[in-house]
Amino acid sequence: MVKFPEANVRLFQGIFVCRNCKAKMRAPIRKVLAGKISCRKCKSKALRPVRKK
Repeated sequence: MVKFPEANVRLFQGIFVCRNCKAKMRAPIRKVLAGKISCRKCKSKALRPVRKK
């Protein structure tokens, strides 16, 4: 897993995955929650945060 906080921010904070086509994108969380961000590939607004394994 991540050893230092800078890498944790770079890998997980502000990155969302489309629930339909699994495309990854970086966006501010407030815009995603407001529904202003849509997927680049399929234009869906169903996004989830990237999973931490």
